[in-house]
Amino acid sequence: MGRKKKQKIIGTFRANERGFGFVALEESEKEEIFIPAEFVNTALNGDTVEIKIISQEKNGKRAEARIVKILKREKETVVGTFQKSKNFGFVVPDDKKFNTDIFISKNNCKKAKNNDKVVVQIVKYPQKGKNAEGEVVEILGNSNQAGIDMLSVIKEFDLPNEFPEPVLKEARSVPQMINEKEVKNRVDLRKKDMNIFTIDGEDAKDLDDAIWVGKNKSGNYLLDVHIADVSHYVKKGSNLDQEAIYRGTSVYMFDRVIPMLPIELSNGICSLNAGQARFALSCLMEIDTKGKVIASDVYKSVIQVTERMSYTDVNKILTNSDEKIVQKYQKYIPDFKLMEELALILKKRRIKARLFEFRYS
Repeated sequence: MGRKKKQKIIGTFRANERGFGFVALEESEKEEIFIPAEFVNTALNGDTVEIKIISQEKNGKRAEARIVKILKREKETVVGTFQKSKNFGFVVPDDKKFNTDIFISKNNCKKAKNNDKVVVQIVKYPQKGKNAEGEVVEILGNSNQAGIDMLSVIKEFDLPNEFPEPVLKEARSVPQMINEKEVKNRVDLRKKDMNIFTIDGEDAKDLDDAIWVGKNKSGNYLLDVHIADVSHYVKKGSNLDQEAIYRGTSVYMFDRVIPMLPIELSNGICSLNAGQARFALSCLMEIDTKGKVIASDVYKSVIQVTERMSYTDVNKILTNSDEKIVQKYQKYIPDFKLMEELALILKKRRIKARLFEFRYS
């Protein structure tokens, strides 16, 4: 009778800047095995590795292991700062967990200069006693140049900075005004006396949600939340849909946004711009004075935002801390006071629920 084949222990290596690391096991979401620096065996952050346990978990101390084999390398390209010497160059990676500088032969420097931010293709991964080797495939610009740090982040995380032409073509074909023939299939809130507001940061361009707050005769609050009806324009299986699935979300950076959809949609027909008719998916909720939702209705709507507001200006209105702003939005002050009233009720209910959960958990 043959011996039972020992099961391999496989996981993802998570490097620490100080040289050691941890391996998250494939079969466990929680368990991580400590890898001392001397047993990392040239593995890099994110690599899929096979490990061998060298000491079991005991008395609260983590299990330890050594990496015996690297099964798959996570990174093929690295972003970093180029440094040039007489006969060769090297790149210091931006990712501090990439625990090796990258040697660049003279023929692979591609006119990079000292302190340039570059993208490097790894041609040889590190071996014992030897650094990784690479080839400069793109020069982003001098590391002190404005905007290069953000461009470096985009390249480092392989963020999709440009849309493919078929996606752009589809986006350009979308009308920038609503089709009035579609209105009959929706609740037209433009006909009602409702002050609808978007409230976002000052620099926001894609305004995808808006609210209205009122009160009924029973003294209950009415909260109408509107979300841009993107699905009306982005059809399932279309180029736009597939690109949106690939991107997953918009990425907000310090000086720019990488949108999930082209600007024709994200800043155009799918943005709830003030004074412009837009299709939305809406949820009207009736909320009692204790913050309990006692009735709700989800429906397709046509809205026209009354005013675009910023968090800063709304706060100034509610605290009465800026006379010019208060005067500018004087006619909307009752709306914002009502919003604040409801917000405080909902906050109080949320805190109470958390305390209850904490007490009985």
